[in-house]
Amino acid sequence: MPSVCTQVRSSIRTHALRAAPGDDRRVNSATELAARTPASRDRYVDFLRVFSLGVVIIGHWLMAVLLVGPDGQVTAANLLAIVPWLQPLTWLLQVMPLFFFVGGFSHATALRREPSYGEFVRARASRLLIPTAVFAVVWLGFAVAVELAGRDAGLLRLATRTVAQPLWFIGVYLAVVAFAPLMLSLHRAYGVLVPAGLGAGAVAVDVARFQAGLGQIGYLNLLLVWLAVHQLGFFYADGRLGRRAALALIGGGLVAVLGLTGYGPYPISMVGMPGERISNMSPPTLALLAHAVWLIGLALLIRGPVTRWLARPRVWAGVIEANGLAMTAFLWHLTALFLAGSGQLALGLVQPPVGSAAWWLLRPVWLSLLALVTGGLVTVFRRADRHRAPGGQAYGPGRSVAGMMLCLIAILGFSVVGFGGALAGRTGHLLMLPVTPVSCTFMLVAGAALLGLTRRTTGATRSHAGRFQEIVQVAQGIQGAHTGGGKHNGDTDHQGQAALRRCGEQRGDAPRYRSGVG
Repeated sequence: MPSVCTQVRSSIRTHALRAAPGDDRRVNSATELAARTPASRDRYVDFLRVFSLGVVIIGHWLMAVLLVGPDGQVTAANLLAIVPWLQPLTWLLQVMPLFFFVGGFSHATALRREPSYGEFVRARASRLLIPTAVFAVVWLGFAVAVELAGRDAGLLRLATRTVAQPLWFIGVYLAVVAFAPLMLSLHRAYGVLVPAGLGAGAVAVDVARFQAGLGQIGYLNLLLVWLAVHQLGFFYADGRLGRRAALALIGGGLVAVLGLTGYGPYPISMVGMPGERISNMSPPTLALLAHAVWLIGLALLIRGPVTRWLARPRVWAGVIEANGLAMTAFLWHLTALFLAGSGQLALGLVQPPVGSAAWWLLRPVWLSLLALVTGGLVTVFRRADRHRAPGGQAYGPGRSVAGMMLCLIAILGFSVVGFGGALAGRTGHLLMLPVTPVSCTFMLVAGAALLGLTRRTTGATRSHAGRFQEIVQVAQGIQGAHTGGGKHNGDTDHQGQAALRRCGEQRGDAPRYRSGVG
């Protein structure tokens, strides 16, 4: 899908130039940074970061299908459930493990500077939480407006409840960030025994889950599986994953995946499927860990030719530019899907049957439209994704851990309950913890305050405190409306998911650029 990615960048550049004629400075800056990038920088890591996000976005656009029933009701369906023979393709397109692998490399590199625990987690968390906070306050405000207008139905109801689902990866990745310093210490002390032990733990969890019927214990694999993948990034940072290791990972991982899906209880699909009793993703399973192993091996095997391709100035400049907008594109790509879908419904355009030849022929047009809409949204919201060092001194480990816990629970909570139904007291469940849009908002603000992200900083740009203050005001307004007579509709949702990503910066000789993901 290179043409779609190219169109996203082209659309962003077009929107930016229309908004401000002199705004081509970012493109020039990316070109200049590309020319000045030190030879010691591992460009392949930056490419994997952008590539992975791009594949996830395009995968969501292809899989998510809006269907209109005979009664006019709009529902969301999954292409893989409608056309099940496509499910084996998830063995190539489920690239979430690459996020964590790259994250392990980035965290190992950052921790070589020996920052304090508070400094490390606050720097990483700020790059995730600030753009996520902007996304949350916009959607929460919109959802409340929809509810006040009495329009909480149909596509609007579906959008306000499901657009937050991709936030699960941010929540789990925050947990991995919180554990990264400890896991690096264990790596230095015990090496390969650490991922081996995590893998053994994942086996034990799956045995308890499938043999003993302890379903809830499966969520322990959110840590065990993703930390094991993250741990492999430490080995890559050490330069210990060469061609021989890549071949071993591919062979061992593929044999394990084939055995587990062919003879074990695991489904073929490496993404969650509606109505399935077992999902390899939510919570993660041993099969997903085996998939991650072979996928990382494949990524290592093709590193050489891709790195040579990245040596081209225009290609590398594109990667630099894309890194600066990747997080914003990820956050808003489902918003683009709902905007385009609402336009289609408003115009009365009827799509061909899903999976038909005509439907597939229209996919390039549909993806191009979504790329254009996403480009416009990125242009509007990309400022929130610009890296700024948090002001003031970092706090101690106890306060930092508490802040990270609140933030990850809040973001995972949003992924479960969404933004809609706040005035009606809509409640979802994160495992056994009841969560509402309002409670998630207050937890996010409290966690950010504990991390020191709400303190004001100097400069011409808007302060981090201002953004989180907006969220506090929206939450207080919702709480006031709810306690003032909002009707509780009892609409609960058990769509709990969780896991992945956000990477840091590499170490290198100046000058260097900082990627837009932490």
